[in-house]
Amino acid sequence: MEGQYSDKVMEHFRNPRNVGEIADADGIGNVGNPVCGDIMRLYIKVDPKDEIITDAKFKTFGCGAAIATSSMVTELVKGKTIEEALKISNHAVAEALGGLPKIKMHCSVLAEQALVGAINDYLKKHGKPPIAKNFKDEHEA
Repeated sequence: MEGQYSDKVMEHFRNPRNVGEIADADGIGNVGNPVCGDIMRLYIKVDPKDEIITDAKFKTFGCGAAIATSSMVTELVKGKTIEEALKISNHAVAEALGGLPKIKMHCSVLAEQALVGAINDYLKKHGKPPIAKNFKDEHEA
């Protein structure tokens, strides 16, 4: 099983970054996949002055790939503006992890959906319109 995952996926699975909650989060994204059972919750803290994401944490119930993609998306998003963060695709998350098996690409889609959900929660709280984004996984089996 382990051989199908890159070393970076295994590293983020064994030693995930940014696990936990942000009590006073500016945005929270919740997603789940009923087919595989993965559930992700992503928290972001945003500096309202320049809309830079200053912190991100996650809680994920799921497989190793779900945990690794959650960990990686929190690393990728920190220090980015809301606008820059919205450009982080599921493929960018998978690529940053050194790739994912085709059957696990849906985990990177969940990470992207959780991020957009957290950003939309932030935008809603600040009276701004949500971002509509089409999520697709061209590598899905």
